Amino acid sequence: MNPNKSHTTTLAVALQYDGENAPRVTASGRNQVAEEIVRLAREHDIPLQENEPLAGLLAKVELGEEIPTALYLAVAQVIAFAYQLSGKMPPET
Repeated sequence: MNPNKSHTTTLAVALQYDGENAPRVTASGRNQVAEEIVRLAREHDIPLQENEPLAGLLAKVELGEEIPTALYLAVAQVIAFAYQLSGKMPPET
């Protein structure tokens, strides 16, 4: 056990949202890959949100694919959270 590490990420999923199309899964992985996804997000000041049930569902989506419509509301809440943390406003439609 590493005393410098209080939490180990076992699953991480990255999404890309352009404001026009449905969000896409751009990265997904477990264990060391998950840790690398989180490290890169932190390095680039990308907001993170822990939601294991949602991450589990998103991990089933193929890389590059849009999220399923059944997950729109849950992902919209994550995107709103990210905008809020970043002090940004969502794109106007």
